[in-house]
Amino acid sequence: MADDTSAEALPTLPTFTDGYVGDPSVRDEWDTRYSEHQQLWSGQPNGALVAEVADLSPGRALDVGCGEGADAIWLARSGWDVTALEVSGVALARAAAHARDAGADVRWVHAGLAEAALPPGSFDLVSAQYPALLRTPDAAAERALLDAVAPGGVLLLVHHAGMDEHRPEHHAEREDDAFDPADYVWPSMVAALLGDDWRIEVDEERPRVVPEGGAGAHHTDDVVLRARRLR
Repeated sequence: MADDTSAEALPTLPTFTDGYVGDPSVRDEWDTRYSEHQQLWSGQPNGALVAEVADLSPGRALDVGCGEGADAIWLARSGWDVTALEVSGVALARAAAHARDAGADVRWVHAGLAEAALPPGSFDLVSAQYPALLRTPDAAAERALLDAVAPGGVLLLVHHAGMDEHRPEHHAEREDDAFDPADYVWPSMVAALLGDDWRIEVDEERPRVVPEGGAGAHHTDDVVLRARRLR
């Protein structure tokens, strides 16, 4: 975990080359993706996140797969105590720079979700916006999402509608990279693990609020899963 970044931080940005916890091949893949673009995402918070947290009192938030930091920064500036997790050190360096420029305090964690060993039940909001979480036989990523939520807290998982039904194909931006939906975690898989300790508040498809610029603008509909942990 890197030190908090603030307006008074030293001008030298963290490189996030040391202390990574997770699969090195996953880190390297995403570092390559980010390195190929000066800016991969729009720089604006995701619309589903903004809509779904509007009625929540700020507390401790975990941003899973924070990318270049737009959601984490928006949450921090909205009063949340934010921890942001990302496998790509390239993305985290950009996120830290954006947070410094915005005067937002965020804790940056360079790790995979399942490997991060986050304190269980520690977050009032766990937000995963379009995460690329690899599926495993033991459902490690799904259970890590659920375990991170504090009693009374909310899990918010948003993904592109219909992606879990696509046939394996090559990623539009990388011809040599085959994408197989069966390799990844989708909201329905997480919903299937919710027991009596949870109440599903939202589970629906809706038109996506698309920020200008950035990747993924061709996806027009979201699946939104919002669930509250009761105990």
